[in-house]
Amino acid sequence: MENAKYYVAVSYDLFVGEEGKQEVMERATEAKPLTFYSGIGMMLDKFEQEIMALKAGDSFDFTIPAAEAYGEYDDESVIDLDRSIFEVDGKIDDSVIFPNNVVPLMDSEGNRINGTIVKITDDKVKVDLNHPLAGENLHFVGKVLVRREATQEEIENAFKPSCGGGCGGCKGGCGSDKDCNCESGGDCHCE
Repeated sequence: MENAKYYVAVSYDLFVGEEGKQEVMERATEAKPLTFYSGIGMMLDKFEQEIMALKAGDSFDFTIPAAEAYGEYDDESVIDLDRSIFEVDGKIDDSVIFPNNVVPLMDSEGNRINGTIVKITDDKVKVDLNHPLAGENLHFVGKVLVRREATQEEIENAFKPSCGGGCGGCKGGCGSDKDCNCESGGDCHCE
């Protein structure tokens, strides 16, 4: 089926850096694989294209150029924001706002974006709005563990809110009118 959606599970090592000096940036193991549903925008287009050309049991080794991954690094996306934006009662919560921490932000149109704190001064907070992997070629080496047609129910559930953080990580993330339930694998979901 041309419009069929698939449930996919892969294990992989993601390498970044210059040729010959690459380091492992991320790892998905067979015990804790990366899982996704194809055709609904969950993954980078190029990653999904590469994986969907394979079947369960196939190994892969491919590189996604930065331009087809998270784009080139943009120096203009490193900005200084007024420190007051991050203050509550005149103080910055240094357990959240500290260099190299990724924090959720909102632009002037209400879109949620993540920024990495670069530097904090007396009146400014320098924030890098580039994706952490901007400018990096992504080299994936791994194996397709599962590739099967997804059910309509699975696709619908993929768009339901998630508490994140596994069991015990809900901490009210479902809202006061919803219950957070954990499945046997430790994933929690809102009901």
